[in-house]
Amino acid sequence: MPEKATLERARRDKRQGKAPSTQAGEFVREEIHHVREGKHGARSTKQAIAIGLSKARRAGVDVGQPPANAKSGTKRSAESASHRAGKSTSTRRSRATRSALKREGHRAASHSALSRQAKGAARKRSASSQSAAARKAARTRRRRAEA
Repeated sequence: MPEKATLERARRDKRQGKAPSTQAGEFVREEIHHVREGKHGARSTKQAIAIGLSKARRAGVDVGQPPANAKSGTKRSAESASHRAGKSTSTRRSRATRSALKREGHRAASHSALSRQAKGAARKRSASSQSAAARKAARTRRRRAEA
């Protein structure tokens, strides 16, 4: 279950008209924080991000589906999380998940690991895609400055 503050930040982002990815970012941020503080670990940075996105989907954030080349299990998991919005997980299952994550390491949330992940993700994007994202960010900055 996400923390109350995270849910409030995500709702505030939605009210401000920000993109679903920005809203979901709050949940990913919380997950990275959990790994860093030692609440549990993660096998990789990608896994920590995936857990955060899953939490966002369960909280009702309209996060997009995984890409077409993702594993069928990943797609099924995302679909399931979207459908389970608002429903709680059984105690037995959540305890099993937590105990499995507790056995994992904490390097997945290190600055270098996050940097590697971000650079790798950026490398896969086309120049036009990056440019479009930058233009969109500039538009929202301008709008905020006028208000």
